[in-house]
Amino acid sequence: MKVCLDTNVVVSAVATRGLCGDLFQAILAEHELVLGATVLGELRTVLSRKMRVPRDTIHELEAHLRGHATVVKAVAKRRITGLDAADAAVVAEAVAGRADVLVSGDQHLLKLADPPVEIVSPRGLWEAFRRAT
Repeated sequence: MKVCLDTNVVVSAVATRGLCGDLFQAILAEHELVLGATVLGELRTVLSRKMRVPRDTIHELEAHLRGHATVVKAVAKRRITGLDAADAAVVAEAVAGRADVLVSGDQHLLKLADPPVEIVSPRGLWEAFRRAT
């Protein structure tokens, strides 16, 4: 399964222990990780400005992610009613990466009517993985 992660899920996976970290490990072990260029940019910003992670550590993390993921940038921007430009870019990159699912904790994305890609919460994907085994 091709799984695209939103910024909030990646930050939670690398900065804390818990569901997102476990989900991230399961994706790396058994699925194909897709990350958008938008997510990587937002990740750098959050880690440096909000969490004060050293620049070298951020570069190492990004190199690790790039080494284990397909990184995509949407060629064309999609206008999606109800989403700001950053959220629309994340969805567009998930579509460009041909992800089967986009994982996000963002309620704007989770409540999106008729999304162009399936969008689920981290808990929702974790439960789907558990049902599949």
